[in-house]
Amino acid sequence: MRTIRGKLVVYFFVFVFLFQITAVSIFISSNQLMKSYNDSFGRFLLLNAISQKSSELYEHTMKIVTDRDAENEDEYYVTRKALQAEKERLANTFTNANEIEIKNYLNIIETFIYETELTVGFVLRDDIENYTSHLEETRIASTYIQESALEILDMELTDYQSFYHDLQERNESFFLFIIFLFISTILLAIFFALWFSKGITKPIAKLSHAAQEVSNGDLLGKQIEIKSNDELKLLGDTFNNMRTSIHELVSEIKDQSELDQLLKDMELKHLQNQINPHFLFNTLNTISKMAYLEDAKTTSGLIDSVAMLLRHSLGQIDKLVPLKEEVSIVKDYFHIQKVRFSERIQFNLKIDASCLDIEIPRLTLQPLVENAFIHGIEEKEDGGTIILEIYQTEQEVIIEVQDDGVGMEQERVASLLSLSTKEEAHVGHSTGIGLTNVIRRLQLHYHLQEIVEIESAPNEGTTIRLRIPKRRDTDANPVS
Repeated sequence: MRTIRGKLVVYFFVFVFLFQITAVSIFISSNQLMKSYNDSFGRFLLLNAISQKSSELYEHTMKIVTDRDAENEDEYYVTRKALQAEKERLANTFTNANEIEIKNYLNIIETFIYETELTVGFVLRDDIENYTSHLEETRIASTYIQESALEILDMELTDYQSFYHDLQERNESFFLFIIFLFISTILLAIFFALWFSKGITKPIAKLSHAAQEVSNGDLLGKQIEIKSNDELKLLGDTFNNMRTSIHELVSEIKDQSELDQLLKDMELKHLQNQINPHFLFNTLNTISKMAYLEDAKTTSGLIDSVAMLLRHSLGQIDKLVPLKEEVSIVKDYFHIQKVRFSERIQFNLKIDASCLDIEIPRLTLQPLVENAFIHGIEEKEDGGTIILEIYQTEQEVIIEVQDDGVGMEQERVASLLSLSTKEEAHVGHSTGIGLTNVIRRLQLHYHLQEIVEIESAPNEGTTIRLRIPKRRDTDANPVS
């Protein structure tokens, strides 16, 4: 992840690198100009020094001719050696631009030195005829040296004028380059500043707006999208996760509150509909035993079924119970209704025994079966059949309550599923719990809106299907 600090460091080093490149370029160019100037100026000084040394050597030669003094001879040899050294420097200094003129100039110097040596030699041997002629040659060579030096200096000055003109043009180019660099640097700095500040202020503005939405109670706002891969993106993702978590928590608290209120209403109905139920339960047990002792086994079984149904309804409504316990209560209910209506009503069970260990909320199946009897079968004069079928898929346990009763319109089905109609318990309901109560409790408990399906049509019966997940997922499709 790129950090804001890392970006600042990169921007800083980019500017430092640009300025360093510029400074190094200017430094190298300045050194080249200075070297060219020093070389040109050095050549001027060298030509001047050769001219002076050649004049001095000619003068020392003349002194030896007029006065063969040892001091004059020493000065001659020192000057000749110095001129030889300057000649060597000249040969190594000049470029190929004036190669021919320099070679001629060096040959003249060599000839001049040679003629001075011959002159001095003949003087020391008192050969007047020869030293006189070579002295004249020495004078002529000295004159050529001075004239050639002036010609070479003139060529050097011409080259220097061109060099100076190029130097002026280069200085103008450098001046324009510096202005361009200055303006470019300012524009680049402004661009980086705006780009960098936008990369910070825009995400902060998004976060501020989203925080304002949350403070106003809007927990379902648009997700914050921050493209920069830095701390601000981490902050935005964390804020999105936090808002989602808050929404889920609020929804869960709301659902739990509604479920608690629903359970309290059910408990209140129980209290209103039951007069000392424990006393009644104990009395039923006593009657059942007496009937059994009197050999009234049918009556005893009926009383036992009523007692078990009563015991189950007295349990804590918010607790989970195994599915087999709910099925057992349905069987007791079937037994009671079978005794009441005999052949008028039929009950069938199609149950996969491997599904019976799953836990579901208490009082889920019996109200559905009772609803099928009261609203579907009881109104038919010729009775009907109620089927309880339980089977499983890979992820769900399916519970179906089917009847071939009077059925209902689709508007009624939609009303029940949407819970838009307040259902009033039928006077015949043994627990006071209706279909909408069961649907809502299941939705709140499993956090699934489509946990109940209803298929029905007028005079074609009704099928209520429960899709109980094998593993409860509190994050999937929370109900509102």
